[in-house]
Amino acid sequence: MKKNIVIIMILFFIMNALNNLGHPVTPSYVRYLEIPEYMFGIFYATMSLGMMLASPLWGSLGDTRKSKSLIFIGIIIYALAQIGFGLVHNQYLMVLFRFIGGIGIAAPLTLFVTLIIGYSDNNRIRNLAILAALSTLGASLGYKIGGMLGDSDAFNKLIPTPSYENIFILQALSFAVFNIFVILFIKDYKKEDVISKRKNPFASLGKIKTLDTKFLLFLISLTLITMGSTNLGKYIDVYFNDLNLSTNSLGDFVLVTGIVSVLTSIFIVPIVSKFKKQLTFIIILQILSSIIVFYVFRANNFILTIYTVYNVYIIFKAIYLPLEQNYISRHADKDSIGTITGIRQSFVSIGNVIGPLVGGLLYSVRPLLLFDVSGILFLLGALLLFIVLILQKRGLKEQNIEQEIL
Repeated sequence: MKKNIVIIMILFFIMNALNNLGHPVTPSYVRYLEIPEYMFGIFYATMSLGMMLASPLWGSLGDTRKSKSLIFIGIIIYALAQIGFGLVHNQYLMVLFRFIGGIGIAAPLTLFVTLIIGYSDNNRIRNLAILAALSTLGASLGYKIGGMLGDSDAFNKLIPTPSYENIFILQALSFAVFNIFVILFIKDYKKEDVISKRKNPFASLGKIKTLDTKFLLFLISLTLITMGSTNLGKYIDVYFNDLNLSTNSLGDFVLVTGIVSVLTSIFIVPIVSKFKKQLTFIIILQILSSIIVFYVFRANNFILTIYTVYNVYIIFKAIYLPLEQNYISRHADKDSIGTITGIRQSFVSIGNVIGPLVGGLLYSVRPLLLFDVSGILFLLGALLLFIVLILQKRGLKEQNIEQEIL
């Protein structure tokens, strides 16, 4: 594995850990401020909206400018937004800072993936899988550390604040240090002379107009599948709480899912990456994922099932992500990798905006309804992918006929 790829993966892991420091204390912090609970979904959706709007722009800039400079700027924006979110004590201003934070964090989320794709010559799927797994593991670690700091008297004495503001201050300071490593160690896969020749940073956005029907259908399926997986990940936390399970139990479970993802990326994804009919395999994964979701939340022994059967879904999810990213990256040339990756991130963010908003309503009606709808979304995503598969086969037949005529 190339040295540059290893550096990017390590930094991406650290970034995701830092990015999740504030998540475990946010619910308690919002309750401390006496902000209505429905604002949880709005905070999350607003940040995703910022990501949705900014990702193509960051990606397009990444095709014409140095990625590490853009990552540096994006992280500064995100860090300042986190300080604002933690200190303003006003729900409307907190929504604004969440939106700004989404704009900022979209830069590293888009451009780290772009760098991995740009540097990966032969093992792109494996590298994307490891990156995704490290993201999950980093998020799990950050979640655990943030929760421990939130309950730590020693930390509260070190940075004394009325509530959990100190977590957000620490997060911003940590990102400031992290940015030093970004500048020192990240190198672009693009040559300097190539960067300097491209005058218009938004020229590659024209790639959006040339996207074909099959690719758009694939992106829409990505949004549906993201809605389902986001709601599962977000509301399983609430479900643990409703079952009177401890936060420590939740932290242990999240950590286990991160480990499962990493092991899948190391041992299973390299095997799957050799499959020729990857789109067909993705469809099968989504169908099986929906069956698992329908079963798990109806099982009598929830704890046993969530640690066994549900982790099979985690394996499928860890396989799906690099296959999906690889499929999308094949629609980009060297001049538009960032733009295409940014477009992908926008469709992911659409799912992250719509999913929690609709999910909150469904969960308030009945928790099982939310999980069932998540399974249905996987099936709808699989249906769209099946249509893409049919269109691909039809296109190949037409090409063969034209070659025979010629």
